[in-house]
Amino acid sequence: MPVTRALALVGFKKSGKTTTTLALARRLGELGMRVAVAKSSHHGLDKTDTDTDKLLGVAGSVIFISPEETALLWPRFTHLPDLIPLLDADILLVEGGKSLGWLPRVLLLHDTAEADSLEPGLALATFGGATHPDMPHLQHLDALADLAMTRGFLLPGLDCGACGKADCAEMAEEIVAGRQTPDACTARRMEVTVTVNGQPLATGPFVGRLMAGTLRGMLAELKGYTPGARVHISLDG
Repeated sequence: MPVTRALALVGFKKSGKTTTTLALARRLGELGMRVAVAKSSHHGLDKTDTDTDKLLGVAGSVIFISPEETALLWPRFTHLPDLIPLLDADILLVEGGKSLGWLPRVLLLHDTAEADSLEPGLALATFGGATHPDMPHLQHLDALADLAMTRGFLLPGLDCGACGKADCAEMAEEIVAGRQTPDACTARRMEVTVTVNGQPLATGPFVGRLMAGTLRGMLAELKGYTPGARVHISLDG
């Protein structure tokens, strides 16, 4: 099943992001949700004097495999939406991610003034510490879990403009304000639908048109193809 919901838990240092993310992930799991978590940080992972650090010094990437878990480390930035098709989850929680304008967020504040630096237009609510006069304030974990399940959403982060908005952040603000729904994202409703591991990929208008035109041209040369018919193509990676 694809990841269809996401929520970022955003705040400055020592605001309770990790504690809240842990508690929320546990509660969502108790409610039957498959949860994935992404931790966003301005600093790299602490691998000092580890075998992994030594291997990354001589290799472009390192895969760690054990009977209980698997990890893949790339020593470069990777756009989070490119990793989502690898997830086996119903909902994605992002700890941090102040710059991720394509996700709704809950703010964890030390004081009300901090909200101005945390993109308040993307905020569904505040949680824990300080409140904000323009946002709902949640005090209980069950209320936060309900918010994540009912109002969490996931935009592709393409900033393609196909919806008529300047970027995904502007569309996300419209959705948070209740003026649009996630279905208004046209990048997920192109002529060509591509899924990886069941997760739909957003193609954007240019790539969508390019793929559609190329496929139609190729299909026209095949016997049995009828223009206008629905076509399903399966490709093993």
